[in-house]
Amino acid sequence: MYHQLINTVKSIVNIEPYEELLFTDLFKPLSLTKGQHFLRSGKINKYLGFLTKGLVRYYVHKNDADATIEFTKEGEFVGDYHSFMGKTMSEQNIEAIEDCELLIIDYDGLQQIFNETRHGNLLGRIIIEHRFNIMLKQLLSLYVHTPEDRYKHFIANYNDIVQRIPQYLVASYIGVQPQSLSRIRKRLATTSYYASCAN
Repeated sequence: MYHQLINTVKSIVNIEPYEELLFTDLFKPLSLTKGQHFLRSGKINKYLGFLTKGLVRYYVHKNDADATIEFTKEGEFVGDYHSFMGKTMSEQNIEAIEDCELLIIDYDGLQQIFNETRHGNLLGRIIIEHRFNIMLKQLLSLYVHTPEDRYKHFIANYNDIVQRIPQYLVASYIGVQPQSLSRIRKRLATTSYYASCAN
């Protein structure tokens, strides 16, 4: 379980053996069953998680329905960083859509990593920037792209986990009803078929 965390950290910054021990000491295991929440809106995000198994989705309530913002898979960090760092109430929900295994750390533990490792602050900045970019791209996409474009973006960015995500959640992610998603998929399949025939 911990080797995934250490390998991911090493892919971002260099760490020494003694620093590895600090990570394994401060991150604690947490299990979520499918449907359980890592975070609910209106609550302060008290833990930053690293997903070692499973799949989660970020969503908000919009017009009496759930609007899915993002999916996160194994080998990625989980959390509402604005809420976690600022100790403010979150507007997001983070739900397990599969049984999940995580390693979690609280705010004080993360500050210890920042203070006691050579590149802790750099690591934190890179992770936060990555999460910010994902959220910004999805927000902008909702305003400037068509649902069909957003579906293409979904396939391009989540190609490795497409089969693990229920279609109603894909529809929620691109901002349409499931019936509309079915029509988009059929239209794209037909277009691809005729394109292949033309070649």
